[in-house]
Amino acid sequence: MAVDIHSKDSQHIRQLVPLLNLATEQFESLCQKISIETAEKNTFLFSKNDTNSDLIYLLEGSVALQSDKLKVETIESGSRSARFALAHQIPRKIDALTNTSIRFLRVNLNDITELANVSYDEESSYMVVDDTEEENNDDWLSALLQSPVFNTLPPSNLQQIMMGLEEISFEKGASIIKQGEPGDFYYIIKKGKCLLTREPTATTKGIKIAELQNQDTFGEDSLLSDESRNVSITALSKMTLLRLHKDKFIPLIKEPTLKFIEHDQIDDKLTEGAILLDVRTPAEYKKQHLPKSVNIPFFSLRQQLKILDNSKPVLVVCKNGKNSAAAAFILLKQHFNTFVVANGMQQAIDPPEENASKRKLADASTENTIDVPEEEPGRLIIDSMESPEKEATQGNKHTAKEEIEQLKLTIQKLTEDKRNLEEKYRLLFQQTKKLKSALDALRTVKHQTD
Repeated sequence: MAVDIHSKDSQHIRQLVPLLNLATEQFESLCQKISIETAEKNTFLFSKNDTNSDLIYLLEGSVALQSDKLKVETIESGSRSARFALAHQIPRKIDALTNTSIRFLRVNLNDITELANVSYDEESSYMVVDDTEEENNDDWLSALLQSPVFNTLPPSNLQQIMMGLEEISFEKGASIIKQGEPGDFYYIIKKGKCLLTREPTATTKGIKIAELQNQDTFGEDSLLSDESRNVSITALSKMTLLRLHKDKFIPLIKEPTLKFIEHDQIDDKLTEGAILLDVRTPAEYKKQHLPKSVNIPFFSLRQQLKILDNSKPVLVVCKNGKNSAAAAFILLKQHFNTFVVANGMQQAIDPPEENASKRKLADASTENTIDVPEEEPGRLIIDSMESPEKEATQGNKHTAKEEIEQLKLTIQKLTEDKRNLEEKYRLLFQQTKKLKSALDALRTVKHQTD
């Protein structure tokens, strides 16, 4: 029997992962295909090595996940873990045995996949449900799971992520991350607000980058680039954070999320309309860069996202591919279709011997391409290098000046955005007044009719 979309069961099902990501019409179509089943105590829902790929969700009762009769975990209805399909690894790695009589939902994975590929006019329409107080406390979870990064992860990854999250708290004014420290954790803001600042050089004052609040995430940059923290983060209020260790972030989020592209595929992508984005410093870009690339330094990427067209694929390149991964993650969170250029500029500068004679790099002073001779693949870089001391001094000056210019542009854009938002607010306020008047009129007519 199909699930009534107006029932409490439907409201419960709407909170399950990844069903909460379906548009309203998609969800209603799914409800016509599914039904709620029951099982008595000591019933196996599935066994180890089963290959059936149906998603099974616990709605009421308790289920034990066990391996060789050794209990691994107990899933209770209403818990955070129950919002995910039960141990959906194929073939099954464990048994699922009911501890009590239960009600559960069986969903065919192909049905979800087909519905997700259907195009609807509404891009992000979600059914409105009456949340309980406990569900309101999990707003961060719903927001996170609807993000472009998390909503494509397999249910098994999501479940392991939720199990690996550790809750920690910070008082107002506390230092959460310090620039220059090694990175060990990825953070999700469950409650509170924090400030991101960056010091361009050791002798300059910290520059405000952004403020983050509930449901925002941070800390992935150094985990993806395998470098030290590039910003400092300070609590602006009392904060509750959830953190995931690097050992889990890399296999559960980074590896299934990032897409890579080889250098010999770049031209084809550019022909298709892709953007080649170089995220190195302007000084590095000026020395040498790939033809048709544009430069937005990584440290200012967040402020310059509006320059990029998110309808086009973005190919991200850096020195060695590490900062590209961090930049790609930033773009993914903003709905960009992103590819990381494998090995970055290193492969362009010192390509495999058989391709060295074909590799071309752009000279920023002429915007022409320069052939790198096969016998001297590293000559162009060596010829253009300053002495280390002079280069370091000039680099600091360039970096500080460039960041100031970038910040000026950011302030201009924010001022323009503010004006646009104020105008939208004014229009919405007027529309709200008209709707309120119409509603009052309808109530008056209804009252007179009664």
